[in-house]
Amino acid sequence: MKHTIRGLSLVFACLCTSLSALADVRLPKMFSDHAVLQRDVKLIVWGWADPGERVTVKISKRSGQTTADQDGKWKVALSPLKAGGPFELVVAGKTTNTVKDILVGDVWICSGQSNMEFGLGGADNAQAAIQAATNAAIRLLHVTADQLAAPAADIPNVWEVCSPQTVPGFSAVGYFFGKAIHDQTGVPIGLIESAWGGTAIEPWTPPESWKQTAELAKRDVPGDLSHIYNGRIAPLAPYGVKGALWYQGESNGGDDDIYYHKMSALINGWRQTWGELSEKRAKTGVVPQYDLSFYFVQLADFQGPNPNPEGGDGWAKIRMAQFKSLQIPKTGMAVAIDIGAADDIHPRNKEDVGIRLAQWALAKDYDKSRIVCSGPLYKGLKVEGDKIRLAFDYVGKGLMVGRKDGHGPAVEVKDGELQRFAICGADPAAPAGAAGADRKWVWADAVIDGKTVLVSSTNVVHPVAVRYGFSMNPEGCNLYNKDGLPASPFRTDNW
Repeated sequence: MKHTIRGLSLVFACLCTSLSALADVRLPKMFSDHAVLQRDVKLIVWGWADPGERVTVKISKRSGQTTADQDGKWKVALSPLKAGGPFELVVAGKTTNTVKDILVGDVWICSGQSNMEFGLGGADNAQAAIQAATNAAIRLLHVTADQLAAPAADIPNVWEVCSPQTVPGFSAVGYFFGKAIHDQTGVPIGLIESAWGGTAIEPWTPPESWKQTAELAKRDVPGDLSHIYNGRIAPLAPYGVKGALWYQGESNGGDDDIYYHKMSALINGWRQTWGELSEKRAKTGVVPQYDLSFYFVQLADFQGPNPNPEGGDGWAKIRMAQFKSLQIPKTGMAVAIDIGAADDIHPRNKEDVGIRLAQWALAKDYDKSRIVCSGPLYKGLKVEGDKIRLAFDYVGKGLMVGRKDGHGPAVEVKDGELQRFAICGADPAAPAGAAGADRKWVWADAVIDGKTVLVSSTNVVHPVAVRYGFSMNPEGCNLYNKDGLPASPFRTDNW
């Protein structure tokens, strides 16, 4: 009899627990203690409850109400909050859910493959960086969800306060970026690491944006398209974010210009994913895009240098596609050809990468206009007799022959000579690119002339094009601006 009563009691207890669970108001896990909410955009809070249940959301002096739909889903949009905290988020229905120690600041997604996933514990100077990582104004969310065939509703992870205990396994690039932003602005920073080693760009891309990109729509759709997006990006929206960081490309290393179109699909797709945050009114049938800042890393130098001035080996072409991706609005690129490792696809200097990404954000998103956010970027050329004059954006304080040793900015090499410039010429009677053009590449002499570079060779009488650092490992590239940032590799030809 005792066993029967005990059994009935267990059944009754389980039934009560199940009924209670059904009645509980539930939030996505990223609305957890220690979260950072995005400032200056509408605050969208969502979750689940019983169908028809009335739900109230309160934070600071903001409040709103709604009713869960027939599937038990609910969503409330509150007016924007300014940076500050800590706050409590209270969500009440038949039960009450209180989220504590919330800060309001800027939230950045840190995504890509293994070089973004690479933890602070494996980076250069790791011990000192970890010991100094006690900062309650920086919060970390490490997403570890699986690949999925359909978009997930939630992630299995919650926020943590940045500390020597929580930071070693977190993205080193992401951490150094967030630290640099916070050091310069004092704004609370939330970092969401959603990265996966060895992955290509395709599974991070929403299928709709792939189809909307003309150069991709005509191709066969990859079988794993959007699978990582479904598990690790889709469930994050519409949680407010400031922007995204992207370090990926090694797994697409054989791509050429097509990678630019893949980047367009990725960036536009993510901006559509967060379109609900946009205040812009979309045209009929067009998904609105949120004004998401997107800063990415150009692939670092790797493997042995190529002695052939023509170049074009390995990652040379995908770097050009990454450079071209700067044409997409609100993007920026951290050049990394001087901080890689010939024998390691995972270079340990993640601090410079994070800082270079942060310089883009500080200049473009934080009104730090005095910060030069990039090294020289090729802008155009002019043929002057037997020479070609190259013009650049982001000259900053001027051009220089530079040398970078370890961490920190490069230093000027007085009387140094520019390296890794190649030039080719053509038969003057033939149009550039025609059958009469020789297109024979030779190493060139290059000299800084004011804000430009003059390139020439005694072997080329009628020059038509220049290449710089156009190889897998452009060892020796040494064009910098005097702000200590390297020039991106480039090519002026299209053949």
